[in-house]
Amino acid sequence: MRILLVFRAIPINLPHGPRRAYKNMQQSPPSASSSRIPLPGSGQLPLLLAMLVLLVTLVATYTAWSSARRTAQAQLQETFDYRTRDMVYSISRRMAVYEQVLRGARGYLRGTVEIDRRDWEEYYRVLRLDQSFPGLEALGIASIIPPGRLAAHEAAVRREGFPDYAVQWTGPGPATSAITHIEPFGGRNLRAFGFDMFSEPVRRAAMERARDTGQAALSGKVVLVQEGAAAQQPGVLMYLPVYRAGQLTGTVDQRRAAIVGWVYAPFRMSDLMQGLGGAHSTDLDIEIHDGEAQGDATLLYRSGDASAAGRARPARLTASSQILPGGRTWTVTMRSSPALEASLDTTRPLLVAVTGVSLSILLSFVVWLLASERRRALQLAQAMTLELRQSHDQVASERQRIGVILENAPDAFLALDRQGRITDWNAQATRLFGWSAHEAIGRDAAQLLPEQRRAHFCTGFAAFAAGGRCAMLGAPTELEVLDRHGRAIPVELTVAGLPIGDGFGATAFVRDITQRKEAEAREQRRQQRLDEARQALLRSQKLEAVGKLTGGVAHDFNNILHIISANVQLMLRADNTDNPKRKRLLSILDAVERGSKLAGQLLAFARRQPLHPTVVNVAELLERMDSLVLRAAGDSITVERTAPPDLWPTLVDPNQLENVLLNLVINARDAIGKGTDGNGRITLALGNATVGEGEGGEGGDLAPGDYVTVAVTDTGHGMPPDVAERAFEPFFTTKPEGKGTGLGLSMAHGFARQSGGDIRLESEPGTGTTVTIYLPRHLATAQVTAGHGAATPHS
Repeated sequence: MRILLVFRAIPINLPHGPRRAYKNMQQSPPSASSSRIPLPGSGQLPLLLAMLVLLVTLVATYTAWSSARRTAQAQLQETFDYRTRDMVYSISRRMAVYEQVLRGARGYLRGTVEIDRRDWEEYYRVLRLDQSFPGLEALGIASIIPPGRLAAHEAAVRREGFPDYAVQWTGPGPATSAITHIEPFGGRNLRAFGFDMFSEPVRRAAMERARDTGQAALSGKVVLVQEGAAAQQPGVLMYLPVYRAGQLTGTVDQRRAAIVGWVYAPFRMSDLMQGLGGAHSTDLDIEIHDGEAQGDATLLYRSGDASAAGRARPARLTASSQILPGGRTWTVTMRSSPALEASLDTTRPLLVAVTGVSLSILLSFVVWLLASERRRALQLAQAMTLELRQSHDQVASERQRIGVILENAPDAFLALDRQGRITDWNAQATRLFGWSAHEAIGRDAAQLLPEQRRAHFCTGFAAFAAGGRCAMLGAPTELEVLDRHGRAIPVELTVAGLPIGDGFGATAFVRDITQRKEAEAREQRRQQRLDEARQALLRSQKLEAVGKLTGGVAHDFNNILHIISANVQLMLRADNTDNPKRKRLLSILDAVERGSKLAGQLLAFARRQPLHPTVVNVAELLERMDSLVLRAAGDSITVERTAPPDLWPTLVDPNQLENVLLNLVINARDAIGKGTDGNGRITLALGNATVGEGEGGEGGDLAPGDYVTVAVTDTGHGMPPDVAERAFEPFFTTKPEGKGTGLGLSMAHGFARQSGGDIRLESEPGTGTTVTIYLPRHLATAQVTAGHGAATPHS
């Protein structure tokens, strides 16, 4: 975390009159005629003049003192606000990081809690969780013990070398769990080994919430099992559910059925808060309460300076905020500590007051002397002139010091006058924008912005220069600026107002955040690829489940059809007469044949159809199918074929491949036919492809190796994403009723997978669809067969 320290210089413009008067006094001594001042007749007039001057200067001193005091209080308030925001962010960030630790542990488990203890110990040791994550008391696994398996579970653990192992519970619960793995396995953590957290209401509420939502859940205030009888401190636990691999978790009931345990981490609050705030941790007195109510029952943490004696002292500044770690509300109350309040600048107001009072008395005395004796007044005036000159030199030195600081600041600094022109420019600004200080000073600041933002900037800055109000004041703002070559640079801008006469100018610190933006973009792309991989995995699991169900049903249905067919054929042999009953039997036999074909299609999707693979050259197979493909496509559609001369052979069932290709051509024809005129183009492109490690696509189902690709591309209407996701599901079709069975792409999917390859679909509404089949390359030397046989189209 980078902290920007902004030093704001307040210019002090001293009039040059005293210095000129001092020079004039040295150059021209007073004449004898002017050495005497005629005094009024009354001796009380000098005293009245001195009292009047004293009154006026004391009023001015009080005004300056009040302004300095308000400025010091405002600076203290700004520091307190920054510390509180940083503390709340640090707590939220630390809890988010620990949640990621649990997610990494769940990913390591891969859907099971049955893991070797040495593997779990090695995982904890390699991550060095005890050194890198303060407050993380342990990392453990809570396993669910099925009903009736408690004794067997205890016996199994005892056989692993823990003869005294027994499940501990605080009372009967709806289910039984046990802490079966915990690292580091020693010290206080041994007290938690075998503890049934599900039997304790507070822990059970968090475990049930994690189980039902699938997200991390934080418990309420508890005393950890690891704590001894003395010096107990409040603690919390964070749970993340572990679902059985391969089971659906889309609904609450599915998640409850799939749960096998939890990966969890206990936290001692005092250890968890250790190190937060860094060097400024003593600036705040902190209390953290569980929930919105505040009291000793909900108190999770109280810093050492927030003790009872400390709370008796009224804090100058207080703030409260709520955060939601693990879906649970924490109320964080922060007060300014004595250390922070001691940083309040009381020296400057005191200096202003002492200096003002001293100058008031001195000026009053001077007026009295001037009224009483001019010579003594001239001597005092000379002394005052010398003092003012020294003060002016001090101000010049201070200006030089501030200039050195700004010139060497890590961020670009610039100042603008009321017209929006640049008046100050440091070295970092030259490195960022490319203009030297000589070239930049006097330039309109709107030239640093993109063209489309300049008019808005000019309008907004004119309003700010008049009233001093702007939404960008104080808080950093992200935007883009241009360097002298027109290159856009993402920056973080911190703006402060600068009073100039009866209007306002501005000062700004500009930080280049190009690297941060690039890191955020990389993280966003990584998350997008991760989400795409998850979606592909879900689709693959869905098709796998549907395929298993479909294969079983189709197999049983096919057996029933064989029985019906055999009986009908026996009845036909027994009755050779031509009568209505025989026609009905023939109709039944025809229906059985259609049902058998339907069962074959379902078995093809389920990858359970009988295949007769031979070595096939797909290019020669397409040449043999040319007339059949043209008839299937129709006269109004152009069919194009492309193939490389060195196309690899593949080992597949040629008849099934012909059937799949013909179905894809018919689907492409129907997609084109939904247009306005039915004209279009179908391209059958063959090719060789090599899939490397990690290039198996979103689902990762394609093993590395060489493949022959068959891509069928149409110029039809295309598919929206929701339709494309369901395209391979059996009986799903976008065609009108009676125009298709919805098994064409399902058969193609099952055939490709059963042949050792895969099938991919790419579609975009308005541009068409491409279906690509990957068939494994055949490396054995054998006679290549083009394949032939009757192909039955299915849509």
